[in-house]
Amino acid sequence: MKKKLVIILIYTLFICSYSKVMAYDEAKYDVVKKNEIYEIRKYSDRVVIQTISKDGNNSFRKLFGYISGQNDNNQKIKMTAPVTQIKKKDKMILQFFLPTKFNKNNIPNPTRSDIEIVNIKEGFYAVIQYSGRASDINFIKHKKILEKILLDESISIIGPEIRATYDKPFTLPMSRRNEAMFEISWN
Repeated sequence: MKKKLVIILIYTLFICSYSKVMAYDEAKYDVVKKNEIYEIRKYSDRVVIQTISKDGNNSFRKLFGYISGQNDNNQKIKMTAPVTQIKKKDKMILQFFLPTKFNKNNIPNPTRSDIEIVNIKEGFYAVIQYSGRASDINFIKHKKILEKILLDESISIIGPEIRATYDKPFTLPMSRRNEAMFEISWN
């Protein structure tokens, strides 16, 4: 019995410490409003790589290839968080944020024509966080909650819905951090 308890304790400590050690760098922001349901963030300008497709198939693999060295400098780039998905009309945009050391002057060019470098201008975003799987059902549920609150509070949504995921695929569902976001008009 003691041996099982020791194994469970070691496993628990390993999982908890592993998730902290393996954390990604995140896009920087300032929280300008926060309540028990959502927060308003101000993001600075940031650089992303993105790919656009009809169904999102292979998008992650394409972007991961770029940061793994499939670029004109054969340069490996650290993974950052979040990975974002934006649906516009019948297209899916998948984005990886790049570390802050990169700007339009020093970023390696993609070797694939279906990957582009984009500078996202600073702006305000309303965000609701949730755990669990980053499934369509879970995202749509939280996006609708946030959208209704913003409508009730007369906060103008000026961009499409954004799905943001922060964790590796093998992270336990209850430990995952996911977000539904909207760019908003904020004074």
